[in-house]
Amino acid sequence: MPQKAMGIFLCKTIDSHKLYMKYSVIIPVYNRPDEVDELLQSLAMQTRKDFEVIVVEDGSAIPCREVVEKYNALLDIHYFNKPNSGPGQTRNYGAERSRGEYLIILDSDCILPPGYFDAVEKELQTAPADAFGGPDRAHASFTDIQKAINYSMTSFFTTGGIRGGKKKMDKFYPRSFNMGVRRSVYQALGGFSKMRFGEDIDFSIRIFKGGYRCRLFPDAWVYHKRRTDLKKFFKQVHNSGIARINLYKKYPESLKPVHLLPALFTLGTALLLIGAIFCPCLLLPLLAYALLVCLDSTAQNGRIRIGFYSIAAAYIQLIGYGTGFWRAWWNRCVCRKGEFEAFKKNFYK
Repeated sequence: MPQKAMGIFLCKTIDSHKLYMKYSVIIPVYNRPDEVDELLQSLAMQTRKDFEVIVVEDGSAIPCREVVEKYNALLDIHYFNKPNSGPGQTRNYGAERSRGEYLIILDSDCILPPGYFDAVEKELQTAPADAFGGPDRAHASFTDIQKAINYSMTSFFTTGGIRGGKKKMDKFYPRSFNMGVRRSVYQALGGFSKMRFGEDIDFSIRIFKGGYRCRLFPDAWVYHKRRTDLKKFFKQVHNSGIARINLYKKYPESLKPVHLLPALFTLGTALLLIGAIFCPCLLLPLLAYALLVCLDSTAQNGRIRIGFYSIAAAYIQLIGYGTGFWRAWWNRCVCRKGEFEAFKKNFYK
């Protein structure tokens, strides 16, 4: 079936000959109509209006078509529905139908502050950039679990430093929940690859390998819900650990010592728990780390309850990532399985 026949176009017709606008927001969606509603509401409240919005339904069983239609009068918005192919290919689908000079890639579970585009524009006026990304924060409306998960994903005491940023252990790689890229660069790189997870880091690696200018825009931040419970969070970070080995198989130079830390933490935790059967004092390092996380999270969030939840979130994040890393290392590097065969049960469909 031709690609044009796959999309259901609801709103304004895109004229391919019309001059580009400044920004095109690309939002892939999979079964998240409520989150899309919140994101679109935040886009409608932006102080700058020189952007269009492309929502691409990735074969959802719970579509967001009616949600999108509510914003026809408030946004230059376009909706498509296509068979499931994963987030990377869905972003490519949306990018092909956009008109902006810059593509802004957002996850559907994000909320933007009103000055998001002002912050992006200010950075671009200060110095040119071919690609960029921004950090994330927890919104006041988030549940305590979501705030704890946000802490675990951004704290220097977990893997926040590995992900890059101001307090970084590695250079900053834009992530697809909040990423911007010049259209010409996106096209030159061929968009996102067919990887089902880790595709955003794969894209960022190719940005750097292509010699393009890429940097962090610290004030262009978003509220990012991530996952709503710890079970879903474990699956997310487990897949991230798998992705790190898949990236290593494509780009051996991309695996750095800091990426081994969650795997070593996981191995160390297992050894300490086993050893504690015979010597309970071996639990002290694990308890000390839990206390550190609890105190730091409590200080940042102002609630001891979030501090306690953050202990669970931090251990889940590090061990989830670590077990995914070790699992992928065994399947890909030892058993020599291909990416799809080794992890097909982890794919969205």
